[in-house]
Amino acid sequence: MRLIANSRESLQRALGDIRESWNQHKYLVIDVKEGKSRSIPQNSLTHAFYEQLARELREDDARGWKRYCKLTHGVPILLAEDADFRNALGSSFAAMSYEQRLQAMDFVPVTSIMTRRQLGQYADSVSAEFAKRGVYLERE
Repeated sequence: MRLIANSRESLQRALGDIRESWNQHKYLVIDVKEGKSRSIPQNSLTHAFYEQLARELREDDARGWKRYCKLTHGVPILLAEDADFRNALGSSFAAMSYEQRLQAMDFVPVTSIMTRRQLGQYADSVSAEFAKRGVYLERE
């Protein structure tokens, strides 16, 4: 179970999840990573990217572009830098077809678990790819 507490409400949900797990198992190991993982403007930026891509490259919608970007840009960043992510994905992910991996992006947290630095790297990588394709993603 991975919990992120970045607001009072998400902290309350996390505490509820911890309490529920404790009541069920009576044993927990909890690792805490402190500090902000990303900013709201960064989060908004990536969603604006997907919307712009859907408007300019009509072969897919915003959801499809989000899947594509998470898989081709986000997953490699996390695989390189996050052992927990690497272990969670495991060999079964690599055995999936490309289409199956794309669909899995609806369920695999990628950008939501990135640090600010990683999300900045992600945005730069996505921007660079699509600039080569003639789409200049707005960064404001």
